[in-house]
Amino acid sequence: MRVFVTGATGFIGSAVVQDLLAGGHQVVGLARSDKSAEALTALGVEVHRGSLQDPDSLRSGAAGADGVIHTAYIHDFSPTANPAAAAQADGDAIAALGDALAGTGKPLVVAAGLPAVAGRAVTEEDAVEENPAWPRVSERAVLAFADRGVRASVVRMPPSVHGAGDYAFVPALIGIARQQGLSAYVGDGANTWPAVHRLDAAHLFRLAVESAPAGARLNGVGDQGVPFRDIAAVIGKHLDVPVKSITAEEAPANFGTFALFAQLNAQASSTGTQRLLGWEPVHPGLIADLDEGHYFG
Repeated sequence: MRVFVTGATGFIGSAVVQDLLAGGHQVVGLARSDKSAEALTALGVEVHRGSLQDPDSLRSGAAGADGVIHTAYIHDFSPTANPAAAAQADGDAIAALGDALAGTGKPLVVAAGLPAVAGRAVTEEDAVEENPAWPRVSERAVLAFADRGVRASVVRMPPSVHGAGDYAFVPALIGIARQQGLSAYVGDGANTWPAVHRLDAAHLFRLAVESAPAGARLNGVGDQGVPFRDIAAVIGKHLDVPVKSITAEEAPANFGTFALFAQLNAQASSTGTQRLLGWEPVHPGLIADLDEGHYFG
């Protein structure tokens, strides 16, 4: 297949590109900058210049492909972040990609977040609900194209997609622990994070573009739920700082804008995804990956 990939030089997207190439596919990568274009060319990837804010470039990239994998997203965790604007940009990008594929039966695979379900593990049957505090339209936007002649599917990613080159939640927690001189968790730290290794996630994207049926919700989950106190403990061990419980009231002072994520309590299952596509996570789980030490170099 000739697969058009957005976010092709990103943390997840670059792993997707490598997995596609290993599977014998031809890859066309979206590149916004000369640096990204050079990185893709070095891998033997065809470069398609454009950006998420350029719908014409997205439509033309998708129209010339046998399938599309969309992993790009405007991630901004700063105090001035505008989640609604990021969600709108993502929805517009998915609309452009889907319009180009409408009526062709070709696959469109989109990365999204897992929904939150209280008291049990999220399954593939659980749809994402509206969350005004942190809006994501990815899932609804792509699955709408399943009724428009597109083999549309969504790969739902957990809070921690980990591995070498990670720049998101876990590195942020490590930086906070360094700054504070302690590795904290809130309360008893029994709240859990689902997680997946980036290489396992990448392989799932390849399986999805190859064979996921229209309308499929896929949970890219390796660890169903890792207790936050275990994450704090391994960070404390590698930084040689105390591991300490703090109260919910103390969390904002310690974690800053990450206080919400430090108290996240979620679990997710990928049983349905594994059964549907034959996907099996084989790379280290989050704690084992942290214990390898590359996060602390």
